[in-house]
Amino acid sequence: MFEGQPKGLFALALANTGERFGYYTMLAVFALFLRANYGLSPALAGTIYSAFLMLVYFFPLIGGIMADKFGFGKMVTTGIMIMFAGYLLLSVPLGGDTTALVVMLAALLLIGFGTGLFKGNLQVMVGDLYNDPKYKDKRDSGFSIFYMAINIGALFAPTAAIRIKEYAETVLGYSSNDAYHFSFAVACASLILSIAIYYVFRSTFRHTEGGAKKAAVKDDTTTAEPELSKEETKQRIVALCLVFAVVIFFWMAFHQNGLSLTYFADEFTAQSAEGLQAMCFNVWNLVAVIFIVYALFSLFQSKTGKGKAISAIVICMALAFLCLQYDADGSITVSAPIFQQFNPFYVVALTPVSMAIFGALAAKGKEPSAPRKIAYGMIVAAVAYALMAFSSFGLPMPQTEIGPDGNPVAVHVADVTPNLLIMVYLVLTFGELLLSPMGISFVSKVAPPKYKGMMMGGWFVATAIGNQLVVVGGLLWGAVPLWICWSVFLGVCLVAAIFMFAMMKRLEKVC
Repeated sequence: MFEGQPKGLFALALANTGERFGYYTMLAVFALFLRANYGLSPALAGTIYSAFLMLVYFFPLIGGIMADKFGFGKMVTTGIMIMFAGYLLLSVPLGGDTTALVVMLAALLLIGFGTGLFKGNLQVMVGDLYNDPKYKDKRDSGFSIFYMAINIGALFAPTAAIRIKEYAETVLGYSSNDAYHFSFAVACASLILSIAIYYVFRSTFRHTEGGAKKAAVKDDTTTAEPELSKEETKQRIVALCLVFAVVIFFWMAFHQNGLSLTYFADEFTAQSAEGLQAMCFNVWNLVAVIFIVYALFSLFQSKTGKGKAISAIVICMALAFLCLQYDADGSITVSAPIFQQFNPFYVVALTPVSMAIFGALAAKGKEPSAPRKIAYGMIVAAVAYALMAFSSFGLPMPQTEIGPDGNPVAVHVADVTPNLLIMVYLVLTFGELLLSPMGISFVSKVAPPKYKGMMMGGWFVATAIGNQLVVVGGLLWGAVPLWICWSVFLGVCLVAAIFMFAMMKRLEKVC
């Protein structure tokens, strides 16, 4: 899985892991913070939440255009500094008045712009590592590893957000609303780690940073990309735009995990768990499962007896840890944001499985093309919302009541088993693994050399539009029965999949 990859991949992946940990720690509690701190309705909180996500994924277009002129590395480091300023501003507890709201919105603008300079350009640099012919066939697997690293950071984020908030409340004595800001402060520390990793290992990827000065320097590790004709350039850009149009609807549905699916976890899902189910909510138990998965792959793939023995020991130690953690009679409290840890857990645990499946298909000459994988991902996402729609029949409408401070407060009205959301996140993750890393790889491969930064920015603009449409979940929440809310996302995913299959010949032509 990790063999034969360029060294720069791991450095860039780890730098991104640190940044993503901070981002997802903030995002895990952000929607609930908006409602609790400012007394916003679900719809208005959803509007701010989706607008922020839109900015985070729209600004990479501007960042990509700037990087095509000034260099990818320069934009990455500038982006980290701007993000740091935004998270630092968000970490200051200013209360819930209008001034505090304005400061919070300014912080979101800085975070969005900084992420725009950082995120897309870092991924272009990853793609450029594979311009070297000896790494040519490793591009898809490399992006799968890179995507997995992102989700290692995201895996620990919900637990970190909850624990830090609880510490600020119980130990430091801060109010419930002010305690949220300590979760946001984690992002500042994670960015310091991220930039440290970037510069310590910079020598392994320096040739991908670009810029006018560096472009003039010949490097034995890079290979010039062929110039395309105007017709070839047009075909590639059209194909990319078709893919961008489809992924809009995936992200519209997928990023309900931080909005309507979190509302569902808060208001309709049981707030306690016991036995084996309770073990699922401890992030270290999930880490143990990940160790077992990777050790099993190593056990069967290792070519030496020593390697097999080490893998077997790791498996036994992880199983022993899980046995010690089991408490048949123990009960834990389940907080709504904790459900967001399951998606990154599944990504990290299932990436080697996904790579093994596609590797076996590739060996037989039957691996689906990237556009076909994206279409399959849309169908899988539709299945997830079909499960939510079916399970929501008969549930009451969401309800609110006026709290002591005069603000509306969401009411917990049902105790649906947590297993529902655990399963839905599993299905959504299958769809994500088919669509997201493959889509990024497709962009880095197909984008005309002169427009790489812009085209990677285009991928993020499509994601931005999809994130803006996340607001649909907030608008539907409490306005229609739950099964109708989920059916909307089911429908858009199916329509997008049908469109993708209709365009398949044109898309596969440029692969």
